[in-house]
Amino acid sequence: MMTWDYAPAPESREIANLKPSYRMFVDGEFTDGAGEPLKSVNPATEETLAEVSTASAADVDAAVAAARRAYEGVWGPMPGAERAKYLFRIARMVAERSRELAVLETLDNGKPIRESRDVDVPTASAHLFYHAGWADKLGYAGLGPAPRPLGVAGQVIPWNFPLLMAAWKIAPALACGNTVVLKPAETTPLTALVLAEIIQQAELPPGVVNILPGAGDVGEALVNHPGVDKVAFTGSTEVGKRIQASLAGTGRRLTLELGGKAANLVFEDAPLDEAIEGIVNGIFFNQGHVCCAGSRLLVQESVATEVLDRLRARVETLRVGDPLDKNTDVGAINSAAQLSRIRELTEAGEAEGAHRWSSSCPLPDRGFFFPPTVFDGVTQAMRIAREEIFGPVLSVLTFRTPEEAVAKANNTPYGLSAGIWTTQGSRTLWLAQRMRAGVVWANTFNRFDPAAPFGGYRESGFGREGGRTGLEAYLSA
Repeated sequence: MMTWDYAPAPESREIANLKPSYRMFVDGEFTDGAGEPLKSVNPATEETLAEVSTASAADVDAAVAAARRAYEGVWGPMPGAERAKYLFRIARMVAERSRELAVLETLDNGKPIRESRDVDVPTASAHLFYHAGWADKLGYAGLGPAPRPLGVAGQVIPWNFPLLMAAWKIAPALACGNTVVLKPAETTPLTALVLAEIIQQAELPPGVVNILPGAGDVGEALVNHPGVDKVAFTGSTEVGKRIQASLAGTGRRLTLELGGKAANLVFEDAPLDEAIEGIVNGIFFNQGHVCCAGSRLLVQESVATEVLDRLRARVETLRVGDPLDKNTDVGAINSAAQLSRIRELTEAGEAEGAHRWSSSCPLPDRGFFFPPTVFDGVTQAMRIAREEIFGPVLSVLTFRTPEEAVAKANNTPYGLSAGIWTTQGSRTLWLAQRMRAGVVWANTFNRFDPAAPFGGYRESGFGREGGRTGLEAYLSA
């Protein structure tokens, strides 16, 4: 396969309007937090981007109190049609500042600019637009004739989709009449704080949305705060278990969207050209930093050799490098800690006997980078087949029959997503009914829509976000 040489096409980092320092957002104002400031780092260069103030326990108290005042005095009693106007305004402003947000996201997170530009920011705006439309129609959502908001929502989001996860959490909470205290991830707080600027410019009433940067201690203080009525967490299964244990018996509502180890099934009758693209998108999109990534490829034995050959040839064409270059396919790993985790698990895969193949694409001399990697000869007992790697690493297994495919796909403690590649519609439906996963894609992968609910089972969490179903998490009948 021919690989064309491209001249660099870098996006200007000046578009991000990067500031030397950022402050937390409480009660409609930006203020210095009493916590120890953190430095946000560009994972592609290891340079410090900005200093960010963080919250203390007292700041968490103040933010929750502000959210409570806003809920009881303004936002909760406000008619849905009026709440919708604010959400529509915020959605439009996110769209208007999309290029700035995309560049800032790429600088702070390490993902390729074309993903920030074409996926993250447009989808964030779409979630805000979609939920704005629900704000005056909640009585027709099938959740009771007069559903009521819960109160104050404490929300904690991860570093893999910082702006998108913020919109994903904030939009339904506000549409349903709740107020929010949100903690962005420690390594990627910048776009959430620019979203706070947008919220302030949209003249959202003070206290309706509060954003508290910080490390895990801030998130812990927030989810355990007695003034929070509902907790929404997206992140690791380990932390999700601790949150569930701490909230057990409190009566407070909880939704968890946790890890995954998704199976991507390719049958011998699959459209292989499309399947190869789906496999690549399923695991190498966003450097594999996707909870629903198709990290386990299950291929029917009769086409396994052909699929692997085609896959390696396609992966060789992926460009790893400067995330701000519009030609880059795979950007930087988000942090040194995550890169270490990826290396540990790939070394374990080799030690346990799997065959490792990595792209020959040269890696930059600076920054946190890892080559797209494919393991074949994988067995279900290996760590790379069981544990979430959260990086650009694919484990390949084989199967002979649909029954064996289902058994292997379901042989995991997770249950977030799955993919099926076949031209037989009846086989797709048969498999989808038997796959223990919250989302099952047919002849595609990693496709999201604000109107479609997303969530998992077992160690992938519980509850749904998005769509009419996702409103239920923020309402009481």
